[in-house]
Amino acid sequence: MVRLLLSATHKSSGKTAVAIGLAAALRRRGCRVQPFKKGPDYIDPGWLSLAAGRPCHGLDFHTMTREEILSTLHRRAANSDVVLVEGTKGLHDGVDPAGSDSNAALARLLDLPVVLVLDTRGMTRGVAPLVLGQQQMPGCPRVAGVILNRTGGSRHEAKLRQAMVRYTDIPVLGAIGEDRSLAIEEPYLGLVPAHESADALPAVHRLAEAVARGCDLPALAQACGTEPLPLAGFPTTKPPAARVRIGVPRDAAFGFYYPGDLEALQQAGAELVFFNALRDRDLPAVDGLFIGGGFPERHAPTLSANRGMREAIRQASERGMPIYAECGGLMYLSHSLSVGCARYAMCNALPVDLVMERRPQGRGYMQIQATGEGPFNPLADAQPAPAHEFHYSRLLTAPDGLRYAYRVLRGNGLGNGHDGIVHRNTLAAYAHLRHGQRTPWATRFVEFVVAHSRGQAPGPYTTAARQAGGQS
Repeated sequence: MVRLLLSATHKSSGKTAVAIGLAAALRRRGCRVQPFKKGPDYIDPGWLSLAAGRPCHGLDFHTMTREEILSTLHRRAANSDVVLVEGTKGLHDGVDPAGSDSNAALARLLDLPVVLVLDTRGMTRGVAPLVLGQQQMPGCPRVAGVILNRTGGSRHEAKLRQAMVRYTDIPVLGAIGEDRSLAIEEPYLGLVPAHESADALPAVHRLAEAVARGCDLPALAQACGTEPLPLAGFPTTKPPAARVRIGVPRDAAFGFYYPGDLEALQQAGAELVFFNALRDRDLPAVDGLFIGGGFPERHAPTLSANRGMREAIRQASERGMPIYAECGGLMYLSHSLSVGCARYAMCNALPVDLVMERRPQGRGYMQIQATGEGPFNPLADAQPAPAHEFHYSRLLTAPDGLRYAYRVLRGNGLGNGHDGIVHRNTLAAYAHLRHGQRTPWATRFVEFVVAHSRGQAPGPYTTAARQAGGQS
C-alpha cells in the first residue's frame, strides 16, 4: 500500500492542485485511491473526491478525537491501494504553537511519510536550506521526497535538482512547471467548489496530465510504500431499515456535507432524499430537512426566483417539520438576503434578515455550549463542544426575544455570544458540526424526526399545537 501526507512549506504553494492531479493520475493507472483532507474543509475534499472517484473524508484535530481520526483513516482505507492525505498550509503550521495539531503531528499519528510540494518561484539554491529547515523542526516525520512546483523552465528545474542532490538526501519525485491553465478559481474561502464549477472535470484531467508528465509515479510509490493499514477492530455495518425520510438539497448552491455525517444519518435510520433547491419546484415527501452549507449568495437570484421551493419550505416549517440547517442553510431559511445593492427574498422560515459583507464575519474554529433552547440537542452534553464557521454574511435584523440553541464561547456565530436560531422545530446556525462523540448531531436529529413523525416530539411546536391551529 502507498501511504503519504502531501504537505508544503507554506500556504498557497499549489499543494491542492498537485493533490488533485496526483489522485487522478494514480486512478488512471488503475490504483484505488482513498483521499483524505486535514481540517474542517468542504471545498478541497469535493475536488479530491471527484479526482479519486471516492468520497474524501476529513481528519481534524479540533472536531475529532485522536481515536476518531485513526478509526476514520483505517475504516476508509479498506480496499484501497493508495492513501493520500492532503495537509493544510505548511507542514508545521497549526493553531497550537507547540504543534500538537500540525500536519506533522497528523503524519506522526497516522504513521505517514511526507511528500513536500515546494513553490519554487524565485528560488534556486535556496530550496535546500528550506527543506533542511523543515526536517530540523522537533517531531518532524519522515520526508520521503519533494515535488518541485511552478518551476520556470528546464534550466530552473535543473538548478533546483542540483541543489537538492548536493545538500540533501531527499529525492526529487517530480517537477511541475508554471502553467496558468492549471489554476482553479479562488473567489474566497478557497477554491470554487467542484459541484459549482462547469470546468471541474476538464480541470481534473489537466492536473492529472501535468502530474503524470512531471512526476515519477513509480518512484513516489516506492518512496511511500509501506505495509497495509491494520483493519482489524473496525467492522463495517450496513444501515438499518429507514424509519424516516430526510430531505437534503444537493446542487450548486448547497454542497457542504461531510460524507461521514450523511452516513451517520443513514446509520441512525434516515433515508436521504436529495433534491435541487435551484430547479425543483416542490419538496419531495419527507419527514425532515437537513440544509447544509454552500454559497447561496452566488445563486441568490435563482433561489429567490424559485418561489415554489421557497414556499414549500416555509409551509413545512410552519407545519412544524423538523429542520436542521448550517450556515448556507441558515441564509436560505431567512426572510431575506442582501448581496451588494440587491435584496433577495429567501424562504421566510426564520424571522431574520441577513446581509453579505466584503470581509469574513466568522472564520475558524468555534467552541459552543447548548442553552437547552433547541428542539433537539446536537451536542453530547452541557460541556463546550467543537464546531467551525466560515461566513461572510451576518445578521441584519432580528425580532426581540429570538431564542438561541448555543452560547458561543469561541468564535462569532450570530454575534453577541449567540448562535443557533430556534424557531418552531427549526435549528439553524452558522456553526458547522461534525458528527462524533462530542457532537452526535446526526443521531440526535434523526431521533427527533422519528419522535416527531410519531407525534411524540416535545418542544416548542408539537403535534398537539399543529392540530390546535398551527400556533406555537
